[in-house]
Amino acid sequence: MPQGGYELTIVVPAFNERDNIGPLVEKLDLALQGVRWQAIYVDDNSPDGTSEAVKSLAQHDPRISCLRRVGRRGLAGAILEGAMASAAPYVAVIDADLQHDETLLRPMLDALRQGRADLVIASRYVGTGGADTGFNALRAAGSRFATRLARLVLKSDVTDPVSGFFMLRRPVIDQAAPLLSTQGFKLLFDLISAMAGKLTILELPYTFRERQAGVSKLDSRVVIDYLGLILSRASSNLVSPRLLLFGLVGASGVALHLAVLQVLPHSITFLPAQFIAALAAMTSNFFINNAVTYRDRRKRGLGLITGYVQFCALCSVGFMANLAVANQLEQWLGGRFVAGGVGAVFGAVWNYVTTALAVW
Repeated sequence: MPQGGYELTIVVPAFNERDNIGPLVEKLDLALQGVRWQAIYVDDNSPDGTSEAVKSLAQHDPRISCLRRVGRRGLAGAILEGAMASAAPYVAVIDADLQHDETLLRPMLDALRQGRADLVIASRYVGTGGADTGFNALRAAGSRFATRLARLVLKSDVTDPVSGFFMLRRPVIDQAAPLLSTQGFKLLFDLISAMAGKLTILELPYTFRERQAGVSKLDSRVVIDYLGLILSRASSNLVSPRLLLFGLVGASGVALHLAVLQVLPHSITFLPAQFIAALAAMTSNFFINNAVTYRDRRKRGLGLITGYVQFCALCSVGFMANLAVANQLEQWLGGRFVAGGVGAVFGAVWNYVTTALAVW
């Protein structure tokens, strides 16, 4: 370790980025000559050998270290763990995929050293910055929409509140950490929201580059996580992102329930039809929640089977209430669609209360 310790910690969240490890370290070395820096790679147990590649470099370069997380996933949580492991006065976050311009790190550091900001954001949407070169048309449009949505919720002039490339004074992350969600994909948005009005923010332009190796981690679950975080912050944190996700999954279960009722032949009487529809919705809710809402606690193998059985057992009381309520309403109203919908909603409320506490 250099005399006086490290001045800058660069947190690099990584998943299946083995081929980008060496090139990024070389770029950091060139960009930060004269700076006492370290890079903490936070690897979510990549199957491609990312952590092994980092540790191989670390044997010859004490500035490089690897924090390998087993049984935990998620970009926000990875960044937080890496940042909290730092003792340096400044912490930067940069992607492992080489799409961020590492030469911007020195101007970002200079701004913090000079006291011009508490948080410096590399922005794709200010001055000469650009994003379209690193995205296809669909992802570019999605990125712009996500940015506009975040700015609407934050009511902020920050042009790129969902950037994954930023630097801040470490005391800021220490102060904000208890307020931040470890779920989701956009820690910066959460940080700005949690510290609203308490930070001096500076944005510097950069152009988002094309990925050279590996594949993007953006998928439907990331999008859902982001929307959950947006809705949570829009509700002033009255509702957690996980609860919102559970509600969305429950809504999909209600839709499936009604769809099954519609397609079943009328030769099947209402009670058996309601039973089939409710069981289909219950099964769908379990597997989607396991894959999305509780993916950081995801059950696999035998645990998946026992979890499903436990889920069904805990939901059985709500399921019977679902049947009773729907059957009574069907007799009163004479319409299976409305009666089935009310019964399904009643059962969904019970499912959340019980499974949120016990299954995961």
